[in-house]
Amino acid sequence: MNSICIDSWLHRKQRQVMAVLVPLLAIVLMPSGVSAQGQAYDSWLKANKLGAYQVKEDWADITKKAKQEGKLIVYASASVVKKIAKDFQKVYPEIKVTVYKLGSEKTVEKIVREQDADLFNADVVTTGGTEEMIYAMLKKNRIVNYVPTYLRDRIPERLREPLLVRVLEAQTFFYNKERYPDKPPISNVWELTEKKWRGRVGMKNLASSLTTFEAIAGIIRHADKLAAAYKRHTGKTLKLSKGSHNAGYEFLYRLFQNDVVLFKSSSTLVKSSGVRGQDRPAIGLTVMHYLSKNKSSGYVNAVFPKLDPFSTLVYPTYTVIARQAPHPNAAKLFTAFSMGSPELGMKSKLKAPYRKGKSLELLQGLAAEYRVGIVSPRNDVPPPPGGEIWEKLPKLQATSDVIHKEGARLRDFWIKVSGS
Repeated sequence: MNSICIDSWLHRKQRQVMAVLVPLLAIVLMPSGVSAQGQAYDSWLKANKLGAYQVKEDWADITKKAKQEGKLIVYASASVVKKIAKDFQKVYPEIKVTVYKLGSEKTVEKIVREQDADLFNADVVTTGGTEEMIYAMLKKNRIVNYVPTYLRDRIPERLREPLLVRVLEAQTFFYNKERYPDKPPISNVWELTEKKWRGRVGMKNLASSLTTFEAIAGIIRHADKLAAAYKRHTGKTLKLSKGSHNAGYEFLYRLFQNDVVLFKSSSTLVKSSGVRGQDRPAIGLTVMHYLSKNKSSGYVNAVFPKLDPFSTLVYPTYTVIARQAPHPNAAKLFTAFSMGSPELGMKSKLKAPYRKGKSLELLQGLAAEYRVGIVSPRNDVPPPPGGEIWEKLPKLQATSDVIHKEGARLRDFWIKVSGS
């Protein structure tokens, strides 16, 4: 074999050996506990100034890069996000937005399923479901919390950490104002467990909705308030039934014993309490912003301004950037847009229709949800007409720790008592 052939053979062998050794050395030299996937994620965070690498934004640069990206993919639990996307494209027509309305549970499921297959399709994720978003998504690095720096002093820490709350929503008890024009039909929630209201109380099925689950978890967290309200109503100390771990569980148990009606949709539920001409209308625990149906559908629903110990159950809807989002600058821009402009303040003059003109310019993504029953986490957003009632309603809300701790138990309890 001549020297040229020998050199060629040696070089070929060296390349073969290096092809094996280089990946092995990368694994050996990689910091302890950091996988190749973890390195890719960290590199993506660093390149896009997200997570620990976030700095004060240069919005001109972000906007320029977002327009160059030209696309945005949003996974959302609610159809209203399509309206937000439409308003976003009015301002940024260079960016094509695709919104997949999936519902709360399927939004989380889709992200997990895709990322487990090393598919990173989504840019923005907006949904409720504290347990799933924090424990199944954030703590497993499937999403990254992103709070535009100009909002940090306008949003309380509890509403921006560990995840940014896009809006606060609520489920509240509705009653029929036509049937009960002078005063609400009950003053204490335990009345709903009594014979008079058998089969006349409606609510959504906890088993089919993360937001309903989160709302109901507020009852479990504040069991002490339920127990105290029972004593105020009956003069007796509450006795727990077998399987009821506290007064919150007992309240739910007695609702089912009193033939509570479970609905699949809020639109049907709100109709059961709000249609005119009823002799025995229901009381419905449903989404508060459906008060707008009074105007659009002629319903006569009203809320309970005073109900012992609560009339309203509050829950958050989050907005985050998906791990390794393919259009990170568009995701930043959309997140900021969904929270309202920097110029928006308590003295801002806002006029309907809110999705047009100066109102849209100020509210931006908040315009599509500027109505009673939906509240921005920002401390500088004026309430919509009638929205002042939010502060007056007796409200309960669960914490992420309670939701995580009680989640399995509450679901098992619900299945047992509801048969669903």
